[in-house]
Amino acid sequence: MTGLNAFTHLHTASGFSMRYGAAHPERLAERAAERGMDAVALTDRDTLAGAIRFATACAEAGVRPVFGVDLAVRDEPPQPPRSQQPPQPSAHHRPRTPVRGGAFVDESAPRAVFLARDGARGWAALCGLVSAAHANTAHANTAHTNTAHASGTAGASPRPELTREDLAAAAPGIRAPLHVLLGPGSEPGRALAAGRPDRAARLLAPWREMFGDALRLEAVCHGRTGTGPGSLRLAARTAGFAADQGVPAVLSNAVRYADPGQGPVADVLDAARRLVPIDPRRPEFLDSGERWLKGPAAMAALAERITEAAGLGKDAARRLLATTEETAAACRVGPGDDLRLGRVHFPEAHLVGAGHRTADRVLRSRCTAGMVLRGYDRKRRYRDRLEDELAIIAGKGLASYFLTVAQVVDDTRALGVRVAARGSGAGSLVNHLLGIAHADPVEHGLLMERFLSVHRKALPDIDIDVESARRLDVYRAIFDRFGADRVATVAMPETYRVRHAIRDVGAALGKDPAEVDRLAKAFPHIRARDARAALAELPELRGVAAEDHGRLWELVEALDGLPRGVAMHPCGVLLSDASLRARTPVVPTSGEGFPMAQFDKDDVERLGLLKLDVLGVRMQSAMAHAVAEIERTTGRRLDLDDPAHVPPGDPRTYELIRSTETLGCFQIESPGQRDLVGRLQPATFHDLVVDISLFRPGPVAADMVRPFIAARHGRAPVRYPHPALEPALRETYGVVVFHEQIIEILHVMTGCDRHFADETRRALSDPQLVGRVRAWFGREAAKLGRSPESVRRTWEIVEAFGSYGFCKAHAVAFAVPTYQSAWLKAHHPAAFYAGLLTHDPGMYPKRLLLADARRRGVPILPLDVNRSGTAYSIELVSDVAEGWPDGVWGLRMALSDVQGITGAEAARIAEGRPYTSLPDLWQRARPARPVAERLARVGALDAFGGNRRDLLLHIAELHHGQGRYGHSRHGRGGVDQPTLIDSVRAEPIGLPDLDAEERLGAELGVLGMDTSRHLMSDHRTFLAELGVVPARRLRDARHGETVLVAGAKAATQTPPVRSGRRVIFTTLDDGTGLVDCAFFDDSHPACAHTVFHSWLLLVRGVVQRRGPRSLSVVGAAAWDLARLTRLRAEGGLEAVASVLAAPAVPVAPAALAAPAAPVASAAGDPGRRIHLPTGYAMHPWADLQPAGEGTPTGRKLWHASPGSAG
Repeated sequence: MTGLNAFTHLHTASGFSMRYGAAHPERLAERAAERGMDAVALTDRDTLAGAIRFATACAEAGVRPVFGVDLAVRDEPPQPPRSQQPPQPSAHHRPRTPVRGGAFVDESAPRAVFLARDGARGWAALCGLVSAAHANTAHANTAHTNTAHASGTAGASPRPELTREDLAAAAPGIRAPLHVLLGPGSEPGRALAAGRPDRAARLLAPWREMFGDALRLEAVCHGRTGTGPGSLRLAARTAGFAADQGVPAVLSNAVRYADPGQGPVADVLDAARRLVPIDPRRPEFLDSGERWLKGPAAMAALAERITEAAGLGKDAARRLLATTEETAAACRVGPGDDLRLGRVHFPEAHLVGAGHRTADRVLRSRCTAGMVLRGYDRKRRYRDRLEDELAIIAGKGLASYFLTVAQVVDDTRALGVRVAARGSGAGSLVNHLLGIAHADPVEHGLLMERFLSVHRKALPDIDIDVESARRLDVYRAIFDRFGADRVATVAMPETYRVRHAIRDVGAALGKDPAEVDRLAKAFPHIRARDARAALAELPELRGVAAEDHGRLWELVEALDGLPRGVAMHPCGVLLSDASLRARTPVVPTSGEGFPMAQFDKDDVERLGLLKLDVLGVRMQSAMAHAVAEIERTTGRRLDLDDPAHVPPGDPRTYELIRSTETLGCFQIESPGQRDLVGRLQPATFHDLVVDISLFRPGPVAADMVRPFIAARHGRAPVRYPHPALEPALRETYGVVVFHEQIIEILHVMTGCDRHFADETRRALSDPQLVGRVRAWFGREAAKLGRSPESVRRTWEIVEAFGSYGFCKAHAVAFAVPTYQSAWLKAHHPAAFYAGLLTHDPGMYPKRLLLADARRRGVPILPLDVNRSGTAYSIELVSDVAEGWPDGVWGLRMALSDVQGITGAEAARIAEGRPYTSLPDLWQRARPARPVAERLARVGALDAFGGNRRDLLLHIAELHHGQGRYGHSRHGRGGVDQPTLIDSVRAEPIGLPDLDAEERLGAELGVLGMDTSRHLMSDHRTFLAELGVVPARRLRDARHGETVLVAGAKAATQTPPVRSGRRVIFTTLDDGTGLVDCAFFDDSHPACAHTVFHSWLLLVRGVVQRRGPRSLSVVGAAAWDLARLTRLRAEGGLEAVASVLAAPAVPVAPAALAAPAAPVASAAGDPGRRIHLPTGYAMHPWADLQPAGEGTPTGRKLWHASPGSAG
């Protein structure tokens, strides 16, 4: 394009400008192409995080990307280098804070836009500028932390800002690798807005000196009045000033969103960023509505308006547009040549032990040593397998990759940290020989081709699991090994989902915080774009749907997927050569301060950076803690990975697993898994591998479970689609379960090699390629003489299961800690629960794990400041016990679970044990008063005498400095004064002690657990009156019998089921055991709101049995048990009976008098479904994340899956 038909936006923000930009980078690229632009820039605020996906989208749209960044520049004289500046408080640099507290967001710093030119040099300069701006932030944060009072820090800012020295470093030599745009927000721009061209000229001078002909002045007009940013008058002044100064001017729209009409979305983002609600009375603070990606014609018209207002000549508009295009043309950074997308950069070979030999030779040497060590060197199939793998690795140049991962694993073990490989990497013999993977891939029939084949272009993926509590120690070891210039963590954008969006939009609109909280919690954890669809389809939202909230839902959906923050990825670590800092900006993380690349896990792979997933697995920490407790108390050192210590096939372990009493056991504790274990009845390690593989959304949706169970127990014959496939399918009774089996089927039926077979298996996930694969399969199978009928049957299996099976290597890697955790629970239950409760590894609340320990005979020892430590511990209760040769061990509660206690407080209490009295504790451990009071309320101070209410009064006296032990109001120590407290035991004052109900309430409030007794014990008489069946007696109920069950809700889930229906699964705990309930969609109008928003539930349903240990209740009605209890007290049993006898009525408190919205999932209406290639359907509101893989439940009283409201 030429002339008025060409325009390139040089100043464009995407959603990666946190809470500023309102468009995704992909949308900007699409709109630029649609509106006839050849190029478009992305210049996000303070970040390059969106640049890689922007480049990819531009390539797909046929638009050239221009890369840049919008950064704040500190408006102060140059300072000495940061390394020479000790942080010192300064009264002249004091951060502003609101007079009533809260937060103040300072956005006063001037800003400039930097555009990369000169290829890789320009990109490296951008990376350096962003890193420098954020390094100043880290310096400020450290200074504020180390300064005794919050008076600020000279020369540092809590927000990303550049210094003059940073600018000078970015423009070395004669030609700077960057173009610089100074717009309305820059120092000269602000001076022009104030009518001070003389000051603007002075402020422009240092920029001209640094950047010379790379400097541009940016004219921006959004139709605003006055002379401020976006006004026509300021744009005209800028154009005229540029002409006077001889500095080229460019035209920009300072884009914040892709399409017109998105101004209100920008207003919401501004309110969220500034922490103030939208004020419609002050339009100068609202978005103009003009900051969208306008087409060339609109920008040409704007150029004419600006130059005409500036009084420039007729050709001025054309020159303004031409300069803009010339600037854009100079800003060329090729994604392939300059960013080097797709090229891999490994750490230098000498860092992984290959200094004097090639990496391939070192890898072969280490693998050969591993063969001899394990006795494989005398086995032909192991030798052949190793040669094949080494040939593939050498051919793809990946020896350094394997050596790098092996080095990380070796360093991790040297720290004494448990480490294990997961994923398809467990299928590599090389990984096994290097010590990366535990399981022998040859013995378990795992295929290297599933992990790495000659046809794969992507890097193989080796994930390693480490103890979550030691994950950061592993990170430090990696940084120490490879150096900070080669290592960085990976960023993880936190994007708007519906609850976040409701909270920010509600606050921006000035809604009552309590109302906003109610609306947010009414929704499951879904995408923001689905808010109105959920209102129309989910029964539990019918009350909210009937309310009028104006534009709330439209604005909520507009925020969908926009980044709202960034965090360090929980497991991703980048490893590269010394060029890392030239290819990615690196910023400090909060807390630990690890260097973090700004790109996410997908973008770093496109950049060719080696990403190693170091996953902190809480179960690994739990098992390590259990082993440490066993060694501490018995002196016996236990190695869970040593078969001599944890023998395979242990009968007691498999008996526990088959009993379905698997709470806390890795991978097999969820309601669905306990049901599957009960039906499958595992007896071998291979059974665990199959169980883990079957319990995935794909296998469930593809109906793999039912035929496998039937064939395993002889209820259906084992059939093979072709006799030649028996070796591949024998282990799973003719049912395809693993990806590796599909690879074997394709290999056997067509004669192709396994490398090609794996690529073909991957193609099955693309609906557009399935037809071509089908034709190829039929043609090649026919060449081998396969009968048409066997080809047809085999293809049906391949098509249905090929992309929905599970990687066997992954399942084998998971089955190892599954067996180990079950072994610990079977043989060392107290230590097992101590590890679980300390590290919170599963999907259930801690109170349920405590109840499970109590049911299994583990004594629960109360919190005691003289016995409890910071973590859970075990204590010998009895030396002799039948079936337990080591005696009975009790579980001691931990100080860390006390609400509000800090790590330092818990450590001081534990280190100072024993204490002789309350004053002794107060003096030496120095707990805060609220913490001391909570300790008293839960009985942790009972040893000091007096009842708990007396102790609370004593603590108040100590706090107010009235004790003769000298505890002053402002600290510990002072003049002795008389007190009621004896030096050893507190004398009774005469106050009534806490009653049983108050004690239970204190335990739930302070610890989040009912430690002394089960909370349902208070309801047993009432439940017996209603005829409720306890969990321990439910196993005697008949299939199809209608029962009443009750309990405290432990978890809710909405996993996918192959029928496509929405099913709410909830687990109830009544103190005698667990009851798993399933509510199908025909019950949701009456039950869903109650199930999601009540803690204590009474459920009427029908018993369903699907195996000897598979038992659940299909719910038809649900009531809030707490309400029924109150009704029993107020109106008697008859009032309760009338409620239970009444027809089920949908309950939604906010809409009791409002007409119900249409519910798509009501009985008789199947609603929306996602139809899968297998022929099965999935409900759109189903959970896709497996249970137990999210954040720890912590102090919550129940686990709620992403598909659960409440």
